[in-house]
Amino acid sequence: METQLTTPEVNEKRQLLQDYEPAAEAFAILEEQQGRLDLSFDELWAKKTGQVFEDPSKRQSLWQTTLQVLRQELCGDEGFRAQFKEYTKNPGSAPLLTGLIVSLTTLSGLPLDPAISTIIVLYLLKIGLNIFCEYTESASNSDGSGSADSQGK
Repeated sequence: METQLTTPEVNEKRQLLQDYEPAAEAFAILEEQQGRLDLSFDELWAKKTGQVFEDPSKRQSLWQTTLQVLRQELCGDEGFRAQFKEYTKNPGSAPLLTGLIVSLTTLSGLPLDPAISTIIVLYLLKIGLNIFCEYTESASNSDGSGSADSQGK
């Protein structure tokens, strides 16, 4: 599933996170990728890790795998869910949005770069945390793959 932020959405979040340096890198790449979160993730991943996946199916797989791991970590984490809910009640709060990014970056077992975490949080905000958690749970129960993407099955 391609999830894309519109120019006004990007500008709104960029304004909120103007004082959070890692977000500037994420927004520059988001702009290059015309708001495509998956492609921005791929580019940041390659830049931060030095790993480049030339095969488009592998890039999508890396994005999907990352989201699957995050679902396992985030969907049962009441602290993160509470932070997310607090931000959605007050979407103009830069400290709450930055807090979400920092929380994602520092989750145990997930060594994510803050710029990559910014892209992921923007994705979660775009689709909603409850949809993110429920969509995967349904998909993994129905096809056994654990992926919301039906790769030709």
